[in-house]
Amino acid sequence: MTKVKEKKVQPQDDHCVAPNLREDHDKGLELLKYLIIGVIFGIVFVKAEIISWFRIQEMFRLQSFHMYGVIGSAVVTGIISVQLIKRLHIKTIHGEEIVIPDKVFKKGQIIGGFIFGLGWAITGACPGPLFAQIGSGYTVVLVTLISALAGTWVYGKYAEKLPN
Repeated sequence: MTKVKEKKVQPQDDHCVAPNLREDHDKGLELLKYLIIGVIFGIVFVKAEIISWFRIQEMFRLQSFHMYGVIGSAVVTGIISVQLIKRLHIKTIHGEEIVIPDKVFKKGQIIGGFIFGLGWAITGACPGPLFAQIGSGYTVVLVTLISALAGTWVYGKYAEKLPN
């Protein structure tokens, strides 16, 4: 087994570039907040029928606006949130300034997006609702979860050799 070298990134004057680069990590009961937020998120997904295989198939067959409305409202909410963070210089709960770097387009994103969409259409699930589907009793989705984890591992292993 090869040992992976980790890059040590020094904090930049109390700026939050990526939360996973923080050196002080939540431990013990502090992690409970993530579980509570995840459960609430899952309940919202179930109640909004976002985890419904039939709703997802309706979207890909252009038979219903429901999922387009959900996705569109999420995109609009995200755009407004990012603009507010940038313009009002909102800080994290730890007092760090949030820095959102510019995105760089790579042609591999087109290929990846196509594969993602194809998998979403075939399985009726994307990574967000997978756990809510499993929690709702759709245990067959475990196959999709395992496949998503395997795909993530393969990407991580061969990312440097894939097209930019």
